[in-house]
Amino acid sequence: MAEDIGNADQVRFRACDLCEAICGLEFRMRDGRPQAIRGDVLDPFSRGFICPKGNAILDLEADPDRLRRPLRRRGGHFEEIGWDEAIAWAGERIAEIQSAHGDDAVAVYLGNPNVHHFGSFAYLPPLLKLLRSRNTYSASSVDQWPHQMVNRLMFGHQFLLPIPDLDRTRFLLMLGANPVASNGSLMTAPGMPKRLKALTERGTLVVVDPRRTETAALASRHLPIRPGGDVFFLIGLLRRLTALGPPRLDRYQGRLVGFEQAIDALARFAIADLTAACGLSEADITSVAEGLWQADGGVVYGRMGVSTQAHGSLCQWLIQLANLYTGNLDREGGALVNQPIVPITGPGTSAGGIGRWHSRVRGLPEFAGELPVAALAEEMLTPGPGQVRALISIAGNPVLSTPDGSRLEQALTGLDLRIAIDIYLNETSRHADLVLPPASSLSQSHYDSIFNAFAVRRIARINRPLYPRGADERGDWEILTALASAIARHKGVPFNPLPEPDRLIAHAIARSGLDPSELAAAEHGLDLGPLRPSLLDRLETPSAAIECAPAILLAELARLSPEQTYTETGQPGSLRLFGRRDIRSNNSWMHNAPRLIKGRSRHQLLVHPNDLAARGLADGASARLRSRRGAIPVDLSASTDVRPGAVCLPHGFGHGHGRNPQRLASGVVGASYNDLTDPEQIDPVSGNAALNGIEVWLDAGAA
Repeated sequence: MAEDIGNADQVRFRACDLCEAICGLEFRMRDGRPQAIRGDVLDPFSRGFICPKGNAILDLEADPDRLRRPLRRRGGHFEEIGWDEAIAWAGERIAEIQSAHGDDAVAVYLGNPNVHHFGSFAYLPPLLKLLRSRNTYSASSVDQWPHQMVNRLMFGHQFLLPIPDLDRTRFLLMLGANPVASNGSLMTAPGMPKRLKALTERGTLVVVDPRRTETAALASRHLPIRPGGDVFFLIGLLRRLTALGPPRLDRYQGRLVGFEQAIDALARFAIADLTAACGLSEADITSVAEGLWQADGGVVYGRMGVSTQAHGSLCQWLIQLANLYTGNLDREGGALVNQPIVPITGPGTSAGGIGRWHSRVRGLPEFAGELPVAALAEEMLTPGPGQVRALISIAGNPVLSTPDGSRLEQALTGLDLRIAIDIYLNETSRHADLVLPPASSLSQSHYDSIFNAFAVRRIARINRPLYPRGADERGDWEILTALASAIARHKGVPFNPLPEPDRLIAHAIARSGLDPSELAAAEHGLDLGPLRPSLLDRLETPSAAIECAPAILLAELARLSPEQTYTETGQPGSLRLFGRRDIRSNNSWMHNAPRLIKGRSRHQLLVHPNDLAARGLADGASARLRSRRGAIPVDLSASTDVRPGAVCLPHGFGHGHGRNPQRLASGVVGASYNDLTDPEQIDPVSGNAALNGIEVWLDAGAA
């Protein structure tokens, strides 16, 4: 429900930057500060849609736990210090550690919010270039690396991302995604419920998910797959498509390399083995294949549940092979690549390096300038040359967000230096020696060059500050620039800072050909039209063709065995764990907002009633959930929405027991999903963490 707008001194408009939907918001201002928020009905893209997080911006603005000035650790507590002192101390300590132990001794972790704010993502590269550390990590490797890897291998650039043409497709096969709760991911489309209802009125939506999610409830059909079984379903889908007719490849003008080789590599898999591994019937797979084949414009799309598992890259590759086979890749009504006015592909952008260096302990390959975050704790804990001795965490909380968070928290306590750039003390930043809090994003200019590029339409919007920053506040870009300058000064190397955001944004837009004054005057943003086919003209592969059979994917496919994938550990009674999202949560960091935590709790483990009965457990009881890595206490909720043999737990919880000093978040019930996950379990191709489909056991009693 929208806030009561009432009377106000001024009305201002700006896009929400909390999630990928980038909904337009209307702010009612009084005395220079927002007093009420509702969806902007004149925004041509979001058309008035707003989710609970949008209204919770008011909570973030007024939160007494939000940090306003730098904090320096003195013994067992924090003290506020001035900005000049804080930046100078940080620059000196970072330079000292790198001088004594090498550049790689300082690690950087980049949390998800960085890509939601221009003042972060545009100003991070100069800092990272100056640090020259190979130990750079981010939330991307617990999220979408399989997407990026497959884009890089097939199309030549990590961000040549095929996006469902959501508003025109007539058949959408969706795997491991719940956009009604997430608001959409790598498919920016605000107002998802209305868009999906429109899709089911003109065509078909099939949701493949172990749970009957909020999205599945709107779908034409829901198929409850076994967690982690998507790769076998997708192989079965392609096998069935080949039986329906020859591939529809005319639109690709012969610019495919290895397509037949890729399809032939699937022939060794027997349908009976595939159905047993994915938990769906042959009839289910056949009917989905027929619907996709017959549709006049269809698309296959998979998201978090597909990417964050052991076969994430294989899944994303098979998805694009299915889109190719049906002729739906780079087709209106199928999957299209956005052409934003500020490009993130092409000349001057990062296509995504692969394996240019490897992690010290496990030898995991780099991708796109980063190492898998599943390797971070071991790089801190393992002695020897190159050991990580300092961490700069920027807008992140890896203790709750990455595999085996408890071990990572242990590793943090042994570091020589911990610096956090964050607006809160959380499970990670509470260990910091120095915390540098950015000013509110509402006081900073923003242009969303990332999510504009992933949107289902071509859109553009300049977001101006709603109010000026205080004299003792610093924007993200100012903190990053000042920190880089201080490090350079102590290292005795030159550093040339970037211009302020307004100038960078104006320069980028001027290069686009769009009239900057037109965009500046469009306070509700501009809709520049639907997506159009463009992929063939933008390929960056050496062959200038779509590479359908990358060697690394064929090799991984050759190792795939339906029989071995679900081999039990020898302990009976195992279940398969997978995650879930809630529209009132935003990963780990918005549980201090009263508007989002009110009402019923949402932390419970969802278990099928048959699985509870088999273990002598009751709905509402407390129990112990354990994996081979750890154990946590859980509250049980019987649910027929979950398929038998699978259990479902949200991530981002685990604030209690002194782990989080925030007043409200510390009282939010729920344990951390990532105290169960295993850093050894990764997608071998991309290095992305495998968070779904892990084997767990449910016991009576507390953990």
